[in-house]
Amino acid sequence: MPCEPLSLPFPPADLSGHNTGNRYVKARVIKKWRTDAAWAAKEAGWVAPETGDIHLRVTFVRPDRRSDRANLPNRMKPIFDGIADHLGVNDARFVSVYPDLDAPVAKPGCVEVEMMTQEAA
Repeated sequence: MPCEPLSLPFPPADLSGHNTGNRYVKARVIKKWRTDAAWAAKEAGWVAPETGDIHLRVTFVRPDRRSDRANLPNRMKPIFDGIADHLGVNDARFVSVYPDLDAPVAKPGCVEVEMMTQEAA
C-alpha cells in the first residue's frame, strides 16, 4: 500500500551545508526540521519496508528563483534524518531522486517527499 506523500514548508537556506553563522542557532533549526519531518511521516502513516532500499522522490516548489538549485538537495539531510527516525531505519537505505529542480515558482513554496514502491522507482 503506497504511503501518503509528505508536504513540508520550503526548507530554509540555513540547512545548506555551506552557510556559516552561529552553530547553536543552526543546531536548533536542524533539530526543528528533523522533528517536524518525523511528525509528518508519522501523521502520513509511513512504514518502512523490512529490507532493501527506500526510494524517495523529492519535489521542490521554490518560493522564488533565488534558491540555488545545486544546493536544494543539501537542505534535505535533516528531513531525511527525521523520516529515518520515524521509520526506525538508517537513512543510508534512502535512494532519493529529484526529478525537477527547476519546477515552477509558487509562494510560499514547499517540499514534497513521496515514498515510491520498488516497481515505481
